[in-house]
Amino acid sequence: MALDIGSPVLREFGSEQSLLSKPDGSATFMQGVRERSREQCVRETCEAALLSTLHPRSSLTLVLQVVHDDGSLLACCLNAACMALMDAGLPMSRLFCGVTCAIDAEGRIVTDPTAQQEKESRALLTFAIDSKEHNVMMSSTKGSFSIKEMQQCIAVSQTASERIFQFYRDSVKRRYSKML
Repeated sequence: MALDIGSPVLREFGSEQSLLSKPDGSATFMQGVRERSREQCVRETCEAALLSTLHPRSSLTLVLQVVHDDGSLLACCLNAACMALMDAGLPMSRLFCGVTCAIDAEGRIVTDPTAQQEKESRALLTFAIDSKEHNVMMSSTKGSFSIKEMQQCIAVSQTASERIFQFYRDSVKRRYSKML
């Protein structure tokens, strides 16, 4: 099967920096295994990117609130986490972004799948891609797929990451051009 990875289709991006002025944690709930796994993926990716040695004996709390889930939630959380770290001005060795790929029943790769496409897929793969060398920093998979399909999903994710990193640059320019 030949795969054209020229331009993966991603939905339109949107972001707001410094949106949560006082997250107070007024509602609590017990997290299930899936939520804890998602939290661990985000935490370990952030820890790998942050230059924490510059701030010994410091603690960081990152609050991510799911406003709407229409699929690709882990990738969205990774992107929100990276943008929050950038907005806070924390030193990082590299930026990262999340990209989710779904493999449908016919073996087609769908980037940034909706919740419906996720349900109908036979495999779901999410990758955290670094901005320096486009290496995979983290992967989370569900379902059955071949090694070749995983490699194709990585290639598609690396290509899609360019658009996400460009969105990061544009967002930062837009935010700080207002201050000048």
